[in-house]
Amino acid sequence: MVPCCFDNPLKELANFVAEALSQKRRAIVPATSVIGAYHITTRYLRTPRLAVKKILEGMLRTRSPGIFPEVSPELAEDALNYSAVYGIESWDGYLVAVARMLGVREIYSIDEELSKVKEVLVKSPFPKDKLEEYHRYLGAKRRNVHRRN
Repeated sequence: MVPCCFDNPLKELANFVAEALSQKRRAIVPATSVIGAYHITTRYLRTPRLAVKKILEGMLRTRSPGIFPEVSPELAEDALNYSAVYGIESWDGYLVAVARMLGVREIYSIDEELSKVKEVLVKSPFPKDKLEEYHRYLGAKRRNVHRRN
């Protein structure tokens, strides 16, 4: 979700989310991923808040059946369990909990931490060379942000 929010080497390839929202691809996008993308993109990458908000709101306004809206207490508890057991972020634990609840084994993510979870298979929606370019770009962007502070 984050690569959709600002100019970067993966933005042109980020049609994966659009395919999920249009149901051209069998995939769901948890609504919580939108909230997480806003947090990461604005706080850590210092992308302007209103620009990110506009992009993410546009996704939500599609009212696509590809957006998974549920955050039940049971799913939240499962998310915390996966997070604690595998040492992953709680929102990543939520992705695992949703996948398990839906009986899905594959999760599309660029977060390599998720590969710690044995119950799921993590796949990147992007080619490896483009993903490496993206990580180099983020590293340079983060260094520039830290220099300005």
